[in-house]
Amino acid sequence: MWNLNKILFLYTLALGTLMASSSSSWFGMWMGLEINLLSFIPLMKSTKNMYASEAALKYFIIQAIASTILLFSVIMMSTNFLYSIHSNIMNMALNSSLLLKMGAAPLHFWFPEVAEGLSWTTNMLLLTWQKIAPMVLFLYSNKTVMFIFIIVMSCMWVSGIIGQNQVSLRKIMAYSSINHIGWMIAASLFQEMIWVMYLLIYSIITLNILIVFKNLNIQMINQMLMIMKMNPQMKMFFVMNFLSLGGLPPFLGFLPKWMTVQLLSEYQFPVLAVTMIITTLMTLYFYMRLTFSSIVMVTAMPLTKTSSPKSSFLVFSTNLMTLVSLIMCTLAFNFL
Repeated sequence: MWNLNKILFLYTLALGTLMASSSSSWFGMWMGLEINLLSFIPLMKSTKNMYASEAALKYFIIQAIASTILLFSVIMMSTNFLYSIHSNIMNMALNSSLLLKMGAAPLHFWFPEVAEGLSWTTNMLLLTWQKIAPMVLFLYSNKTVMFIFIIVMSCMWVSGIIGQNQVSLRKIMAYSSINHIGWMIAASLFQEMIWVMYLLIYSIITLNILIVFKNLNIQMINQMLMIMKMNPQMKMFFVMNFLSLGGLPPFLGFLPKWMTVQLLSEYQFPVLAVTMIITTLMTLYFYMRLTFSSIVMVTAMPLTKTSSPKSSFLVFSTNLMTLVSLIMCTLAFNFL
């Protein structure tokens, strides 16, 4: 059970994100990011995980460097000191600090290492909630199409290539997050509503997968073989959620990618759209590597009932959203 201190830090974590997202000045946004950072550091502490302190120190150093670059570029822009001559450099420094905060490639070097040292509960916050404030500030900033193009391509290729030889489930989810950051940045370039939809759907699917990992207490790929054999219902939900995260059509994860590709095609970016589809197939490969062993293995039914009806209903209801909601969304779009 979480104590009152962690509840307080969760409250200030949400407060810092909302403050950064809704502030009307860059200084207020920077303050919100700092409140968010100082609230997240105590949540990373864990007595059961020896790597939590190392991950917290890495996270603090990287976020402090990014905040320093952000504040420096904002001061240079607000005082007009060298801004008229080097405006593109200052805008690039501002955007790079925000990309460093969210863990987007090519500034992703810290992200898998920090995720590796955290518990699954803290990873839920790192992969979902901690993306909101930097992404919103990235939407507010000035940027060029070529800069967005380079960042999206970097996220796609880095996650697709480096994620192939990972055996740690935390690092696999981290590189998956880098891939989806690229999709979200591409969606936010033209229409912010698709970015909101993408972030919401990605967060729901990721939470479902991480809840499975947390309940089963697994960290590596080879631990999944025997555990998944003993629980057919969990195996079915696990496989379908990973296929939904990869963006296969019958599932909800296909909807935001479909809308993003359609948006890129309408604005005459076919090369970017095709590259994103190809590199997503690379990430889908190591998703399938995780799920293939669970699909082909014969299920061994336990002699005793391992889960209560209440927990089974909770798992079923939370996963049902990611599995059948695509039908509801397409019907809603057709009727509206």
